[in-house]
Order: sequence, then C-alpha cells, then structure tokens
Amino acid sequence: MNIHKPLEGLLVLDFSQFLSGPSASLRLADLGARVIKIERPDGGDLCRRLYISNMELDGDSTLFHSINRNKESVSANLKNSDDLAFVRSLIEQADVMIQNFRPGVMEKLGLHYEAVKAWNPRLVYGEITGYGKTGPWRRKPGQDLLVQSLSGLPWLNGDAGQPPVPFGLAIADMYAGAHLVQGILACLVRRGVTGEGGLVEVSLLESLLDFQFEVLTTHLNDGGQLPQRSGINNAHAYLAAPYGIYATADGYIALAMGSVTELGRLLGCDSILAYPDPKTWFTERDTIKAILRDHLAGRTTAEWLSRLEPADYWCSDVLTWPRLLEHEAFRSLHMTQSLRTSNGEQWTAIRCPIRIDGELLLSGKGAPAIGEHNAKVKAEVTGGR
Repeated sequence: MNIHKPLEGLLVLDFSQFLSGPSASLRLADLGARVIKIERPDGGDLCRRLYISNMELDGDSTLFHSINRNKESVSANLKNSDDLAFVRSLIEQADVMIQNFRPGVMEKLGLHYEAVKAWNPRLVYGEITGYGKTGPWRRKPGQDLLVQSLSGLPWLNGDAGQPPVPFGLAIADMYAGAHLVQGILACLVRRGVTGEGGLVEVSLLESLLDFQFEVLTTHLNDGGQLPQRSGINNAHAYLAAPYGIYATADGYIALAMGSVTELGRLLGCDSILAYPDPKTWFTERDTIKAILRDHLAGRTTAEWLSRLEPADYWCSDVLTWPRLLEHEAFRSLHMTQSLRTSNGEQWTAIRCPIRIDGELLLSGKGAPAIGEHNAKVKAEVTGGR
C-alpha cells in the first residue's frame, strides 16, 4: 500500500551538516517532504568524513548515510555569485530552510532569516546553534560532548564513585533536531492559517536543559541540592532502590520502580524485608541495592524473571544487539529497511519510528553523492532553459 505522506509537496532546503540539522531534515523527509541538501562542492557535508567506526559505504561514512537517506544533493559555492543566485531561486520556491552554522555565518553570506524572508515570506526558517545567539558561550563549538559537559548531564550517569559519565550517543544533536522539527511543523500549521512563515530557533544546550527538565525542576525547588548518584548500579540519581541493572549468574536483569518488600518476597531475599518503610528505599538505597546485587548473582536471569514477571513486577532482561535483533518482538516491529544508493550500493537502516494511519513510513532511497542532483534541480528551476 502506498501511503500518502503528510508532508508530500513540501520542499525543504537543508544547508546544515553533521547531525543536528540533518537529523531534522531526515524526519521531514520521512514524513514526505522533498529534501535537497545544499553542500559545498569540495567535500560536501563534513559528516561525510565523520566516522563512528572504520566502516564506510560508497565512499562516505556510514554515519552520513544513516542520517542523510532519502534526500537529494545540490553542490553550490555560496561565495560564488552565480551559485548564490541559483540558491536564491531555490529559496524563493522552498517551504522550509534549515541551517546550523555558527552565529554570524549566514549573515555574512546574506542568507540569514531577515534577508530570505524578503524573498519568500511564506518560508519557515529553522536554525540550530550550540548555545543560542547571545551570551558569553555563543561562539563556543557546538559539539555534542562539550554541550553535554556544560549542561551538567554527565553528573546523572555512572555510579557515585565515578567521574562524570557522558551519554554514549550524540544526544544533544538528536534532541535539538527533534525540537527543530516540532517548531517547524508548528510554524507550518500557523502558515496554513495566516499565510506567513516564521523563524524557528533551537540550541543544543537548551535542548539538553529541556531533556533534564524533571530533575532540574527538583533542583530549582529543593534548596539547590545536588543529584546523589547511587554507589551501587546507579540508573537514575533521583530514584530509590531497587532501580538499576544487576548482574545475574548468566547475564543481567533490570529492575525498575517497585516495592522493595514485595521484591524481597518474590526473590526470597529476606534481608531486604527489614526495610518496610518506603522512605528508607532512598535513604538506605545503596545498602538495599548491595544486598540485591549479591542475591541476584546467585541465579540466572531467566529464573529471576520467572518469579517477577508473573507477579507483574517491573523488570526485564538486558539484551545485547544480536539477541535483540533475533527476537520476535523486534522482528514484529519491522524496524529495518533496505536502501540503495544511485551507484547500486545496498545497505540496511533503521526506519522512521512513526506510523501514519497504521502504515510504516518507508523509502528505499539512499543518501546522495555530492551534487548528484545538480542537473535535475537546475533544469527544474530554469524550466529546462
């Protein structure tokens, strides 16, 4: 069945590179928009050479391919007057424009919002910065690990005795991209009512602060107390025992929020029955978790799950990727899709996680080569002249 995707007919120009902006345009492409990357002729998007392993595909990093599938590429030197005139003609026809350069770069090129708004008042202009466009950090490099470090986030991860531990993913980039999509879609809805476009601004830092809104709200209202990571199998600095991942005789088991005394009965762990007061599940968190750690190591994960799951106690196995990919639960989601580049290279990627009217949003179109669609797009702009 060919689903009519909700953003079909919209044109998105993506001037961004690396992860944050391209992740936003990827989601818009998944939802049906036509996305054209505007890249430098000499090397294109710098993400083409940003490797997260020593593996590459069709001459570019697998990271680039994963985040730029289902897009077209036009190469243009934005300092060249002819190329800039061509880009302007595209902007005049576009619905959305995305960029994530440092503050001031697009102003020098004459492609900042106030300039392009005059060419196309219906344009929704999305931009991502590292730390916003004002303040003492505005010119700092907007790199994910650096933003994580400045946001305080690493102090929530790892155990109490460890140094700050960052997330093992580019979480600032991904959240900023998601927030940009939310703002763009909101402006497109408003445009449908008023006919006018708008400017959508997000920053990596603000996205990570929003990501921490629950715990930061607590900090802002509890007298400024700092997060206290558990010294035993910490999984959330603000949650009581038994919350965490524990080693078993043959693997690991995750325990979420739940009654410590009920857990003790189900596991046959009499030692933690001495803590019936829920307040102690936090004040004596490490003591309780240490008892659980030693007790859970005595049997297999399957044995513990067979006791806990029938009682609807919140728990789970801790899967490796191979075990996950082989599991029927994963297969039933149909989370992978096969893609092919214009050179015939075939590869597998994770699909868009959204369903529309019960249908998956799939596309077999791989990431483009630099300037792959120059001739096609220029012909469209000039009407074949």
